[in-house]
Amino acid sequence: MPDTYASDFQERFYTSSDGLKLYARDYWPEDAAGAVGRLPVICLPGLTRNTRDFHPLALLLSRDTMMPRRVIALDSRGRGNSAWDENKANYNLAIEAGDVIAACAALGIERAIFIGTSRGGLILHLIAATRPDLLEAVILNDIGPVIEAEGLARIRDYLNSGRRPADWYEANAMLKEIHGAAFTALGDPDWREMAHALYRDVDGKPVADFDPAIAEALKSVDFTQPLPDLWVQFESLNRLPLMLIRGENSSLLSKETANEMARRHPGLVLHTAPEQGHAPLLHMGSIPAAIQDFLTGYR
Repeated sequence: MPDTYASDFQERFYTSSDGLKLYARDYWPEDAAGAVGRLPVICLPGLTRNTRDFHPLALLLSRDTMMPRRVIALDSRGRGNSAWDENKANYNLAIEAGDVIAACAALGIERAIFIGTSRGGLILHLIAATRPDLLEAVILNDIGPVIEAEGLARIRDYLNSGRRPADWYEANAMLKEIHGAAFTALGDPDWREMAHALYRDVDGKPVADFDPAIAEALKSVDFTQPLPDLWVQFESLNRLPLMLIRGENSSLLSKETANEMARRHPGLVLHTAPEQGHAPLLHMGSIPAAIQDFLTGYR
């Protein structure tokens, strides 16, 4: 997403508990006074993604005419504008959950509504178990306690394929080639927008905006064994209002897992994103309205 959008938010930097410089985008409503006392929304991106994924949704929520909210999107360590970690073992859920807690402290957030896409949602499972006081409500975007091994293996393979687009046209074409079958809802402008969210512009060329060690770590996953689940941590979400967005064509979150989540959390609001895979673009189709409806219950 081009840097011309920078005027829509404030750039924030804060320090993790182990001294790493981390980045956030802070979207305030134009009438900031109107949002005082209203719970903010904090957005956590996926495995190799960054704050740019949330830009259209953040604008929508922060500029809502009826109930504008402060929206904060975080770059996890090693992604986007956050520093890369020299200790690659620190790219794990527990450390990254600690970074979210550090962000809340640095930005003066005592309680918020959280949106977690993919890995961001896994982080929220851990925060629900360790710092439940931070969570007022949670929206999980195409993630749950069980990850489908086939879908994760596919992510491993394309992230480690070695393919690098030579220009922005090729970046758009590559993304459509890899994800097009699952994301039939997307048109050419959407693929261009996705490319600018995923890649950083370096001298006019697209460059992947994350530490390659993050993708490299997936090579060590033993797919001959069952992947660990987070059902115990999911139980910590039972006390919270919970919304689950699932891509109709998701390869990472199965219908069976989504249904089991609904069974264990009777109040869960399930929204299916038609013609989208993993993970749905939150500003497309019926998703924004569904999120706004979910948020209306919170001051």
